[in-house]
Amino acid sequence: MPKTFPFPQDLRDAQLALHEARAVSEEYARTLPWSAEPLPGWESDKQLHTTYGSSKPDSPGYTEEQAARVAEYRARVLELSATVMTHPYWGTLTDDVLAARMALKHAHEQPAEVGA
Repeated sequence: MPKTFPFPQDLRDAQLALHEARAVSEEYARTLPWSAEPLPGWESDKQLHTTYGSSKPDSPGYTEEQAARVAEYRARVLELSATVMTHPYWGTLTDDVLAARMALKHAHEQPAEVGA
């Protein structure tokens, strides 16, 4: 059975917000052109020992609005990452810090402990 840790609720909330911010950022990124800058596309020939040939259409680059939105998402993910990584809770642990950090990533899957 995996070890459980008494994560404070604000740390659990920050980690969940980080998961959500990353998911929103990645979902938005999938709608964008493949390059932030306008670049020509390409089509390559089949490579030796494979049937795969790669290609990309021309990329118009990001619009100013798209670039600003990407920057906002990145700033939010960075802010939440810093909040999680520098939380005072980590200073209370003497061992199993790595296990605790890994467990926090899945803490939202279990109910919060009473009194935590």
